[in-house]
Amino acid sequence: MSTPLHALVCGANGFIGSRIAAALLMAGYRVSCGSAKRLRTDLPHVPIDFSRDTDVAAWAPRLTGVDVVVNAVGVLRDSARRPMEAVHTATPAALFQACAQVGVRRIVQISALGIGRSEQDNPTQYARTKRAAEAVLQALPADGPSWIALRPSVVLGAGGDAARLFRTLAMLPVLAMPGSALDARLQPVYVEDLARAVAALADPASPYRGVIEFGGARAMTLAELIATLRNARRAGRSSGAHPARLLRLPAWMGVLSARIGDFAPGLPWCTDTRVMLEQDNVADSAPLAAWLGRPPRELRDFAAEL
Repeated sequence: MSTPLHALVCGANGFIGSRIAAALLMAGYRVSCGSAKRLRTDLPHVPIDFSRDTDVAAWAPRLTGVDVVVNAVGVLRDSARRPMEAVHTATPAALFQACAQVGVRRIVQISALGIGRSEQDNPTQYARTKRAAEAVLQALPADGPSWIALRPSVVLGAGGDAARLFRTLAMLPVLAMPGSALDARLQPVYVEDLARAVAALADPASPYRGVIEFGGARAMTLAELIATLRNARRAGRSSGAHPARLLRLPAWMGVLSARIGDFAPGLPWCTDTRVMLEQDNVADSAPLAAWLGRPPRELRDFAAEL
């Protein structure tokens, strides 16, 4: 009987990482949880701090015996405690380079749809730092680990930051947002679907390589997404979206309110959030369906969980 592959999940305590760790276990992997704090006592814990671990040499001992590394660490807002440059770029760069040095066979990087290919596509700090991490992967030696950078559309599930933001918006009696944000299209990906896809893609023998963009089951406007959540909250399950009461704000009000949010770290609304929400965030769902072996779940089927 062959020895199970050993996967290190960075960010294993997080919204996405915890689901990936569970999916890998179900798929037969040995899983180590990389995180600042140990929350699971049933699995090996690897202490990591993506705010500080920017030295390649510091990663090598942590990767002994590891076949696969999954990086699911990310932040939505820059802060002194969790600087985005370190969390999204400098620490992943050290991790990826160490993987190449010690012989890790496969890297799965969780990125994001909509970050674009250049500053012109998306000038936000979030996008720039995520692109920089992908550039490090692209620069790895040809005989190094195989890798895949997954760019899903907005990932939704219980406990996620995006779900909390949209749930808060759905609870408002009137949804007041810039028209460009209300009309922008999203293609929600269920977090459990993403986790199962990662479990399939973590195999070093997987033929999938490089940067792959994908969306969930169906594209919808932000207004339609909020309407679906409103209906689910009202009925206990989603049986079809009803129009929410909308107030379309002029663009300048959206810009001003987001700039105010830039100075309130506890708020999800800021300039980066505004820019990201005002862009279409859609892609083909076929890659996700192929990895799952079935169609991805529709928002209406899991909206009541959010």
